[in-house]
Amino acid sequence: MRFSVYQVSRKGGREKNEDRMGYCYTRSSGLFALADGMGGHPEGEVASQLALQTMAALYQRDAKPGLKDPLRFLHDAILAGHHQLLRYATDKALLDTPRTTIVACVLQGNAAYWAHCGDSRLYLVRGDKLIARTRDHSYTELQDTMAQVVPIAQRFNRNVLFTCLGSPGKPVVDTAGPLLMQPGDKVLLCSDGLWGSVTDAVITEQLSLRPISDAVPELAEQALRNAGAKSDNVTILAVEWEAAEDHESTVAVSTQNLGDEVFASTIQASLGAGEAPPDELDDAEIERSIREINEAIRRSSQKKH
Repeated sequence: MRFSVYQVSRKGGREKNEDRMGYCYTRSSGLFALADGMGGHPEGEVASQLALQTMAALYQRDAKPGLKDPLRFLHDAILAGHHQLLRYATDKALLDTPRTTIVACVLQGNAAYWAHCGDSRLYLVRGDKLIARTRDHSYTELQDTMAQVVPIAQRFNRNVLFTCLGSPGKPVVDTAGPLLMQPGDKVLLCSDGLWGSVTDAVITEQLSLRPISDAVPELAEQALRNAGAKSDNVTILAVEWEAAEDHESTVAVSTQNLGDEVFASTIQASLGAGEAPPDELDDAEIERSIREINEAIRRSSQKKH
């Protein structure tokens, strides 16, 4: 399995960054995930972090080195994150539960599988065409779909979601796949800070014309410019499947020589007491950690010979 990754997160005009992103991989499988902690509820940054940590822990447990049922894994791991948030709120005696959206994708074999809850999105671009996009769990998106059948006069705020993790009711989790991947296909995960001010057409165009190492930062900057001083957090994680060439600024991963038990992850395992999550995340720290992981793998494989 071979892929390249580029990711970036910007605080925008908000006091703190409540978005989280990351990825894990084994020899046969890769998991890419992004969560957007919801404003108006306590500790959004904890909600998004906890959702990703839960998913990463379950992935480490189940990917040996591949997942038996990727769609079932995604569905169950998202619900597990939801239950962790309810437990966290109970343990902390919070009056309200921290809440988050989440979108996640598994690349395994030659196929992509994905799932989401809320309005964090996945885009899959092949050549110059948008092949797939998740549908937000928002009243606006539901309204647009229903309007083709029943005219609806009232317009809802796009930020009003009908499901998320941490909500009182059981979350709605949509899954899709398998979709067979072709070399050069690009998968982009993002929070609503991107698509709220940059159109699907522009996102597709940027991914089709430029390597992800150029497209991702440009899209993030466009989103910040378009939204202005009140910009939401903008977070993007993009993956190119079997990239034709490796660009210096992307993290290029080849899992061919990994052992069955090797697991690598950029998702922070836990936050220490009083440790604040970083507000500005970029690839420099991620690249360093991946280089360290790959170097450890290389030394381990040399010892076997």
